Amino acid sequence: MLIGCPTEIKPQEFRVGMTPAAAMEAVRHGHEVVIQAGAGTGAGFADADYVAAGARMADTAEEIFATADMIVKVKEPQAAERAMLREDQLLFTYLHLAPDPEQTHDLLKSGATCIAYETVTDARGGLPLLAPMSEVAGRLAPQVGAYTLQKANGGRGVLLGGVPGVGPAKVAVIGGGVVGTHAARIAAGMGADVTVLDMSLDRMRYLDDAFGSVFRTRYASSGNTAELVAEADMVIGAVLVPGAAAPKLVSRAQLSTMKPGAAIVDVAIDQGGCFETSRATTHADPIYDVDGIMHYCVANMPGAVARTSTIALGNATMPFMIALANKGWREACLADPHLRNGLNVHAGKLTYAAVGEALNLASVDPSSVLAA
Repeated sequence: MLIGCPTEIKPQEFRVGMTPAAAMEAVRHGHEVVIQAGAGTGAGFADADYVAAGARMADTAEEIFATADMIVKVKEPQAAERAMLREDQLLFTYLHLAPDPEQTHDLLKSGATCIAYETVTDARGGLPLLAPMSEVAGRLAPQVGAYTLQKANGGRGVLLGGVPGVGPAKVAVIGGGVVGTHAARIAAGMGADVTVLDMSLDRMRYLDDAFGSVFRTRYASSGNTAELVAEADMVIGAVLVPGAAAPKLVSRAQLSTMKPGAAIVDVAIDQGGCFETSRATTHADPIYDVDGIMHYCVANMPGAVARTSTIALGNATMPFMIALANKGWREACLADPHLRNGLNVHAGKLTYAAVGEALNLASVDPSSVLAA
């Protein structure tokens, strides 16, 4: 199989879909790998690193899309990339289709087969290709939130950890999953007063057992959420419904209860965001003000630490990429029900029900397209 990896073109996206190690592994399995020149530069990988791994370089994305059997990326294909996809081509990347009808329609029109990292599952019910970036984004959230809280950026001018004689910032983390756990751990490590909200009693028991008094947990009822949001200097949105649009858990009306200059960090923005006032921003212009509350809603947060993120993502995606290349997408999905859960689009059909529900589009069971 010819596996192609183009340069990411989303603004301020410095990650790359394949590391030299992944390219070497694919070549070792007998596949041909073509990388767009300069694709790895933002993550610290030179073209020579890929050549040494056995890949060849292409000057343009057009060459890769025109020839590759499988396209491996990081972020969802942009409009120019979607226009180059073709029937019988396999796209393996993050898609986040639920809040993105334009991308969904373009992918359906392309006739391509599209497998989304974020909906591939594992035997424990986890999301193994989303987890590494969730870990990165969770650990980044208090860091960027602390920056957002600085007065020069419109924030309250509160230091996360305080100083002797001055109390720390109050941080509320909505969601106790992978993102929320890592966010709470780092925020607490920076000295903040942290509370995690979650609706799973089992998850809260786990957090209490694992972290003890490092941070607190509260049940995520509407009342508790409203109370903690009003008290917080920083609120981190860390909720996830796999493949579906994120629920709106904080309304615009609730902003009036927050402290002026408080910071919101919406890590769920890839799935539409969990605050009513959230809209996607970029690393070039990450912060905006709504009713005196500072919002940080960058849709590709892990891109800020591109080398760490690329290596972590490559470690997770490599076995699935090799399985798809070795067996072909159909046989690989038949053999692995967890990989099959990643199938979102095939030959003009939507194959992920949660996306169909979010966008009011008809969807089919993936087993029906596998049997065709």
